[in-house]
Amino acid sequence: MSKNGPFALAFNALVITFMLAPLLVVCIVAFTPENTLTIPTTSFSLRWFAAVFAHPDFMQSFWNSLWLALASATIATLLAVPAGMAITRYDFPGRDFLNALFLSPLIIPHLVLGVALLRLFALVGGTGSFGWLVMAHALIVTPYTLRLVVAALVGFDRSAEQAALSLGASQATVFRRITLPMILPGVTGGWMLAFINSFDEVTMSIFVTSPSTVTLPVRMYMYATESIDPLMAAVSALMVAVTAVAMVILDRLYGLDRVLVGRK
Repeated sequence: MSKNGPFALAFNALVITFMLAPLLVVCIVAFTPENTLTIPTTSFSLRWFAAVFAHPDFMQSFWNSLWLALASATIATLLAVPAGMAITRYDFPGRDFLNALFLSPLIIPHLVLGVALLRLFALVGGTGSFGWLVMAHALIVTPYTLRLVVAALVGFDRSAEQAALSLGASQATVFRRITLPMILPGVTGGWMLAFINSFDEVTMSIFVTSPSTVTLPVRMYMYATESIDPLMAAVSALMVAVTAVAMVILDRLYGLDRVLVGRK
């Protein structure tokens, strides 16, 4: 902050205000007692938050999103840890291709992925299956986990591992007792980031969900096309709160500066 002049600080403040103002307005509207999207001026009410929890479709979609995010983030982590160790520790033919393959969902638009996965599910008979939906979400969130696992492994001091191996410890014991605890912040941070992205994913999910597996973001999109009452604002405020809490936890566990800019 001391390196920035008044103009730079004012410009940054304007940019942050411009980015956060829509979220703030939506959260304020969620407390309106009226039946329309209005900013409360005389009183605040929790009626629309109560309506969210009383709405069976939204609650079912919330649980769908929660279990989907938990499963896909866990699968992504189970894939990213061995893949990250192979990419950072071994030099083998196809290593760069493997790395590019795992990170490719970051550069492919989710709209394209959604159409492609819809076609794939139709061919294999997986349309409407929650398991196939988990696989689809694991596909798009694995790059986030892999990035943090690789960051934790780069520059990793292997002297403790080598000492344990020289004393007779097995590879499995070394990984469980030494390697995993030392990279655990990166693994945990990657899991959290994958969970957030899976829980908030909407573009690809529109194409691959079925009536029984509709996620919360997709339900919100469907509801927004039919109604303009403040119920949507209340759901949005709750999602903002959940995401904010998850980001705070991620920052405490790993550090957002390391996640977003790769700072050591």
